[in-house]
Amino acid sequence: MHVFVTGATGWIGSAVTDELLAHGHKVVGLARSDRAAAAVEARGAAAHRGSLDDLDSLAAGAAAADAVIHLAFNHDFSDYAGAGRTEHAAVTRMLDTIEGGDRPFLLASGLASGATGRLLTEDDASPFRGADSMRGGSENLALDHAGRGVRAVALRFAASVHGTGDHGFVAQLTKVAKQHGASGYVGDGSSRWAAVHRTDAARLVRLALEKAPAGSRVHAVAEEGLRSRDIAAAIGDHLGLPTVPVAPEDAEAHFGWIGRFFGMDAIASNARTREVLGWEPTGPTLFEDIAAGAYDLAGVPE
Repeated sequence: MHVFVTGATGWIGSAVTDELLAHGHKVVGLARSDRAAAAVEARGAAAHRGSLDDLDSLAAGAAAADAVIHLAFNHDFSDYAGAGRTEHAAVTRMLDTIEGGDRPFLLASGLASGATGRLLTEDDASPFRGADSMRGGSENLALDHAGRGVRAVALRFAASVHGTGDHGFVAQLTKVAKQHGASGYVGDGSSRWAAVHRTDAARLVRLALEKAPAGSRVHAVAEEGLRSRDIAAAIGDHLGLPTVPVAPEDAEAHFGWIGRFFGMDAIASNARTREVLGWEPTGPTLFEDIAAGAYDLAGVPE
């Protein structure tokens, strides 16, 4: 298939691009700069210039493709509501462009559901709707098009998509631990995060493109729920630092922007995803990556 990928130069998107190309698909990656275009082309894909704010460019990329994999998102925590509205507009424009053609539209989402404290399954619908909701309500926006000639699929990624080079949540926790001389967790550390290795996540996206039915939700989750105090302990043990609790009211001051997430439960089942896609995670666990030094450069100036 000829696949238009947004976020093709990102942490997950670059791995997805490699996975698609390795299995015979043609990739056109959205690129907002000359540097990004060069990075896309260096992987063997074609570059399509544009950005999430350039709706005409998104429409043109989607119109020319057999499928769309939308992985880009503006993670601007200083204006998260604005990022959600941008997402809503971008997804709306691409869906309107391909509607009626039965083309796949795969969209990156998360495990946030309001169902804190219980295992989220693929049958659980997202409660978020509308441009002013989390991530612009884009998961429901996409899945609502499943009955309108779009093979829409929600890709729900674990909180930690880990591996060497990851600059996400675990890298930030490692950076904070180095700054404070101790690896912290929020409250009693009983909150849990799901995790998946980057290569396993990329393979899941490719399988979802090839197999997932319209209207489905798939969980890019290998480890369904790791306790936050165990994550903190793994970081602390590797760095030779103590592990300490941080009061919930002090979490944002201690951890920065990630403090609002680290004390939340984000756990999910992968049973239905494995069954439907024939997907079996084979990559290292999060704790194996931490122990192997995947985050040693976190906080080190580039």
